[in-house]
Amino acid sequence: MICLATASATLMLLTGSIGLSWDHSVEKIRWAEHYRVEGDRLRLVEASVRGSGAGMEPPPEARLEDGAWRWRPGLLLTEVQLASSEFTGDYTLCLDSGLCRPLGHWLPAGQAVTLSACDSAEVN
Repeated sequence: MICLATASATLMLLTGSIGLSWDHSVEKIRWAEHYRVEGDRLRLVEASVRGSGAGMEPPPEARLEDGAWRWRPGLLLTEVQLASSEFTGDYTLCLDSGLCRPLGHWLPAGQAVTLSACDSAEVN
């Protein structure tokens, strides 16, 4: 399971992987990442960006597919911090079932969100 937490709320998503996308604050280009739970961590399985520019150059191993640069970072992370910014709009969160909604659908908008694998103690 994946947990989304703000300073005032925690939400457990009954899914083992999610897609997260947003518009870059300067370039206004779509960025997307796919995460999968592995034990008590999240693996950044794939990242893609529909262009390049300020702070978003694709790495050398990225391949252009269907108009986006895609690569597989393989990073194993304890958590991912999602900043709230008036310049980017809301994140879009997609469950592995294919259901996609703005992050504000699940949690109050305008707050920083921490994305992590749920601790088994939280689930019991």
